[in-house]
Amino acid sequence: MNWEQLLSLKRFGDTNKRLRKEQDETRLGFEVDYDRIIFSSEFRSLQDKTQVIPLSQTDFVHTRLTHSLEVSVVGRSLGRKVGIKLLEKYPHLQNIHGYHANDFGAIVASAALAHDIGNPPFGHSGEKAIGEFFKSGAGKKYKEQLSPKEYQDLCDFEGNANGFKILTESRVGREGGLRLSYATLGAFMKYPKESLPKKPTKHIADKKYGFFQSEKEAFLDVVTDLGLISRSETDISYARHPLTYLVEAADDICYTIIDFEDGINLGLIQEEYALEYLIKLVRNTLNIQKYNELSNTQDRISYLRALTINTLINEAVDIFIKNEEAILKGEFSSALLDKSMYEAQINDIIKISIDNVYNSPEVLDKEVSGFEVLKTLLHIYTTAVNNNFDGTLTEFDKIILKKLPNTINTEEESLYKRLLSVCNYVSVLSDSKAIMEYKKIKGLSFNI
Repeated sequence: MNWEQLLSLKRFGDTNKRLRKEQDETRLGFEVDYDRIIFSSEFRSLQDKTQVIPLSQTDFVHTRLTHSLEVSVVGRSLGRKVGIKLLEKYPHLQNIHGYHANDFGAIVASAALAHDIGNPPFGHSGEKAIGEFFKSGAGKKYKEQLSPKEYQDLCDFEGNANGFKILTESRVGREGGLRLSYATLGAFMKYPKESLPKKPTKHIADKKYGFFQSEKEAFLDVVTDLGLISRSETDISYARHPLTYLVEAADDICYTIIDFEDGINLGLIQEEYALEYLIKLVRNTLNIQKYNELSNTQDRISYLRALTINTLINEAVDIFIKNEEAILKGEFSSALLDKSMYEAQINDIIKISIDNVYNSPEVLDKEVSGFEVLKTLLHIYTTAVNNNFDGTLTEFDKIILKKLPNTINTEEESLYKRLLSVCNYVSVLSDSKAIMEYKKIKGLSFNI
C-alpha cells in the first residue's frame, strides 16, 4: 500500500480525482467529513445511547456521544503526531502532493468520531440482543430463506458493519450516504472483511466483520480506490487501512481509561485502585506537589487520566512508526497497544473495570431489560413488514407500518434487505426512544 493512494479525497459519485494541492485550506475535504458526521441525525442519537452505564442520571458518566467526541480528540492527536513523522520520511507527500500533518489528524479524527455511529441502543448488549433474535429467537425462522452470509450478518449483528451502512447507504436525496472521503471510510473500517468465514485467523482485522452483504459493492469500491491488500483468494477480506490502527488505539485508550474513571466516580471502583494502577502509567510525568494539592477524587482522577492518555498517545505513535512498513504490507497483526510496554497495566485496569463496572448489578439489570425491549421491537416490526410484503397484514400490522419511517422499504423483494432495514432502524434508536416504543407497543404509556 502507498500513502498517496491511502489519502484519497475521492467521494461517492466522483468522476475525476480530487487533488490535495487544489483543496480549499479554509475547509479541507477531510474536515468536511467531520462536519457531515457531526450534523447527521445518527450521530446526534448517540447522546442518549449507553457507553457503559445504561440510562445513567449522573452528569459525569459518558454516553456514546461524549465517548465518540473524546475518541476523536485523541485520534486527532495521534494522526497529527504520526503525520509529522511520515512527512519527514516521505517528503514528496508534502512537496509534490501538498499533504500536511493535520490531514492525517483530520482523517483519524473523522473516522474516530464515527466509530460508534452504528451501535444499537444499550451498548454492546444491543448487538447481542439483535443477534440472538435471529440466532435463537423468533427470527430464526428466516434462516432457510437467506444465504449463509446474509444469515450470519443478522446472527452476529455488528455495529461496525452497521456504521459502514449508515455512512455509505444511498437513498433518495442522499446518494452515497454522507459522501465521506474514501480515506476516512478506509480508516473507519476496523474489520475489512465479510461475516463469513468467522475469525479465520488470529489477525486483529479478522476479529469481527466490517460490512453487510448489502454494502458489498460500496465496500469493494472503497478498498479498490485505496489500494488495500486482499488477504484471501476465496472470500472478501482485506488488510486494514494503516490509519485504522490509530482509530483503534484512540478508542482503546479512551474506553480503558475513561470507563475506569466512570467506575471510580460512581463508587464502583475504590479510589486507591486508581492511584495504584494509573500512577504506574505516569510515574515519569506525575507532578507530586500538584497532585497532592488536589482536594477531591474527581480532580485527582482527572489529572491522572490526562497524564495517562498523553502517555499512551506517545506510546501508540512510537509503535506505529516502528511498524509502519509492516503495516503497509498488511503484515502487522495486532492492535498497537497490544505491543505496548504498558500492556500489563492496561490489562489490569480493564480487568478491574470488567469485574466492578461492566458486571455490576446496575449494568446487568439494564442489559436484561434491553434484551427484552429489542426482542419485542424486532418481532413486531419484522412481522409487520413481512406480512405487508406477503399480503397477510393484520389490523395491528397496519398501525405499526404507519409508525415506521419511509427509510424501511416494505416493498423490497429481498427478505434479507427487509430484515436488515428493520435492524438498522432499531439500531439508530436512542435508549430512551427504544424504551418508549416498547412501552407503547405493550400498552404501558397510557396516563389513566
